[in-house]
Amino acid sequence: MKFLKHMRSKSRLKNNGVEAQIYNHHVPPAPATNRPSGHDGSARLPAALLEKIFSYICPHTRDNTYNSSEESMMDDGCMLCEMRDLAQCALVCRQWAEVAQHLLYHSVRIDAVHYCEREVELAKSRKRRSFFERNGDPKDAPQQRLQLFSRTVRGDESLAVMVQFLKMPYMTRETCKADLARTVSVLPNLRYVDLPEGFYNDEPSSNTLKQELQARCPNLRKMRYHSGSEPSFTGLAQSRHWQCMEILELSHLMIEPSTLLYVLDSFPALHQLKIVDAPWLDDSILQPTPSLPLFPPLQSLSIENAPNLTAMGLKSYLSRPETREILSMLSLNSTGVLPCTLHLVLANAPHLAYLSIVDTVSHPFPAEPSPPLTSRSLTTLYFEIFSSPSAYSMQPLADSYYTYLTNSLLSNSLPSLRALYVRSNTFPETLLAPPAPAFAPRQSNGLPRGLSHPLSVYSKGLDELDWNLTSIFPPTAPGRRGSASATRPISAYSALSLTSGGDSRHSSLVGNGFGGFLAVPSDDGGRIGSASGKKGHGRGSKTEAWMG
Repeated sequence: MKFLKHMRSKSRLKNNGVEAQIYNHHVPPAPATNRPSGHDGSARLPAALLEKIFSYICPHTRDNTYNSSEESMMDDGCMLCEMRDLAQCALVCRQWAEVAQHLLYHSVRIDAVHYCEREVELAKSRKRRSFFERNGDPKDAPQQRLQLFSRTVRGDESLAVMVQFLKMPYMTRETCKADLARTVSVLPNLRYVDLPEGFYNDEPSSNTLKQELQARCPNLRKMRYHSGSEPSFTGLAQSRHWQCMEILELSHLMIEPSTLLYVLDSFPALHQLKIVDAPWLDDSILQPTPSLPLFPPLQSLSIENAPNLTAMGLKSYLSRPETREILSMLSLNSTGVLPCTLHLVLANAPHLAYLSIVDTVSHPFPAEPSPPLTSRSLTTLYFEIFSSPSAYSMQPLADSYYTYLTNSLLSNSLPSLRALYVRSNTFPETLLAPPAPAFAPRQSNGLPRGLSHPLSVYSKGLDELDWNLTSIFPPTAPGRRGSASATRPISAYSALSLTSGGDSRHSSLVGNGFGGFLAVPSDDGGRIGSASGKKGHGRGSKTEAWMG
């Protein structure tokens, strides 16, 4: 019986197959369509152009900055999803695979979560370990991503040599030191990597990671040394690790000035230096000494909490031609360089474009005449002067220093200045000087007293968190007073853009002839773009900075 049933089933399948063939035979043919000929137009595109196109799919692959993962995060967009889209482009053809792989492994970023709706679904799947365990402990996604990346670069040397930047979240680099050490050991061209805080303090738990970096990564470009790392920092003068070092940050180090000079001399490519909390730093380290190396020429110099460093030491440092022609950024915070002696620094720095001075004063500005702040190259100035709480006077001591700054600006001694940051709410009003009479004598530079160019003034009081922007405009005709836009917090520009569809009304304050001001619409089209009005504006600005 089973045999007969088996035979009947085979015959039924055979008949069904014949009927299917007959049925398919009577199906009308599909209409002919114009199919592509198979020619790929993208095959003729050069690799450089394809790389430029792919960089817009995943913008963070062009992040060549030496900032941490938190500092280089984009304002919007999901970087994990963008990286997935670029990886899918690598599956199209071999030409695309070569270009996409170069981007994927040039600047690697390991993020903790998806910044989109996909993270909700993935979070549920990570907690559900099995059918019966629906609420288990979630997996550490960034650690798993780091381990997968380490397995990939350790198994393929051609991909490992492409990696130049490696960034990851704070908790990942703090808890996965062993995985990070195994990863960097096969990255010979690495320029920047996010490191745990213990690495900069010579903690024993980071010794393996430090040894791998010194032995396997000779092209590092940025390094920091904090309190406790004096032995490692001192040893750099003999070992000469990282000859391509460009950025160096020193904080709370207790070393001899001669040791600092010997270590800095071992970095021939160094162009940016930051020193924090160095009471031992004085003018002698900037002055030439026959038995010691010279303080290196730098493009950017930042010194904080060094009360023994004065303007005479910087003047001596800038007297050397190789330093005077290269210094473009200078930051002084709580140093011996007083605001009344700042003109000595500006007079000897012809290419200085950025200057920041932060100081707390306990005495008013000297009564004897001081030359104004003069510079033809300065474009950004941070002038943050505070009054000492222990000093008592009828008027804040900082006001006399801001009066000196006002006189310098109205004398047109800073013709290239475009952005000014002050810690005084009333400072923008002092720049709206009354018009000079026609018979008034001109200044020594041949220009009338008053601003001759637009200036953006960012002011902030002691109890405020955001900078307030005021745009100062020069007079439109002789004998007229200058104008200023309404003072608004920087965050208000974004709020206005959200409510008005990306644009905000731009009003100006003009003098009414009686000592007051009148708000009227501006004449330059009536509307200006806000700081981050349109969606993706913040991301585009950072993307343009990365892409040059």
